[in-house]
Amino acid sequence: MRDLAHRIAAATPPDRDRALDALRAFAILGVVLGHWLVTALVVDSGTLHVESPLGRLPEFTPVSWVFQTLAVFFLVGGHVAARGHAAARARGEGHGRWIAARLARLFRPVLPLLGVWLLASAVMLGCGVPWPSLYTLGKLVLSPLWFLLVLAALTAATPLVARVHPLWPLAVVLHVDVVRFGFDGPEWLGWFNLPAGWLVPYCLGALLARRGPLAPSAAWTLLLGGAAATGLLVAFAGYPGSMVGVPGAPVSNLNPPTLAAVTFGLAQAGGAALLLGPLRRALRRPLVWAAVVLLNLCAMTVFLWHQTAMIAVTAGGLLTANLLGHAPLTGLHTVPDGYAWVLARVGWLPLFAGALLICGAAFHVHERTRAARAPRPRPDRTTEARHA
Repeated sequence: MRDLAHRIAAATPPDRDRALDALRAFAILGVVLGHWLVTALVVDSGTLHVESPLGRLPEFTPVSWVFQTLAVFFLVGGHVAARGHAAARARGEGHGRWIAARLARLFRPVLPLLGVWLLASAVMLGCGVPWPSLYTLGKLVLSPLWFLLVLAALTAATPLVARVHPLWPLAVVLHVDVVRFGFDGPEWLGWFNLPAGWLVPYCLGALLARRGPLAPSAAWTLLLGGAAATGLLVAFAGYPGSMVGVPGAPVSNLNPPTLAAVTFGLAQAGGAALLLGPLRRALRRPLVWAAVVLLNLCAMTVFLWHQTAMIAVTAGGLLTANLLGHAPLTGLHTVPDGYAWVLARVGWLPLFAGALLICGAAFHVHERTRAARAPRPRPDRTTEARHA
């Protein structure tokens, strides 16, 4: 492992900002752990439906503040895309070619996921699985793809939005919410916030790519100001306290994004900016950097297959319990209505991770670049590290 870590460190370009890769890795882990902790597949009258412990145990709402890390991902995405596009222009590469390469890297790993679930759905229907249960499973697997669609749209629009100041999309979100909530505007109006809300951190990342890192005072202003604004919106403007969707709740901060989600994302951006220095120092250690590189190499696979891994463990546990005549397993497919469920769910996380490792071993090949997949006389991981 140490030898691999040193080879990865040696293969890393000296001008690569390792802290950005670490932030992206943290964002992916936050999404995965957040879904695993707040998603319960409950068996009711022979069918499956989704519940969240946040709906029955509101004291765990702060968990959503820790694991809702999408703004960080869009911040890093905007920064990397803006730099990449500028470098492509310097090389004389056209917009279309650059966009096509970025989108291919995003969507190539999606195809095997869709293929596996089309086949699995046909098998389950043939075996008599109720349609509501199949719909629940399909929604769990496919709903995270909205993130890819938004990221793809913003990536394709990078030549147009890279110089947009983040205050402009923030103003759109503010006005949409004022009309929607303050004047009982139509619900569909909120969907304008889907691109606008995530444009705020994306454009902020592009801005930092052009002008350089935030000064500590500006980062603290973002962190404290964003946190204060979010707190005021939750306390006095009726916004939900949870930063993730809760089944059955009248309003979600994410679906579509609200002003509270955006101000919370600005606080996260400020915190991320303050972490850049400590992260760069920590990532000088080859083992720490190797862990970040390896996670980034399979980031899309982890994101796409983490729900499938959870479903596989849940279905396996349900089948085993039925065959053995046991009661439903706590923390796996029981109602999340107590602390026992929370403790049990934490205990199931290693099994979820093990199932995800199996999925990664099977499907990571679709995420690797063509150069990394080409035959080599002496295969190693250093070439892949250059593409992280």
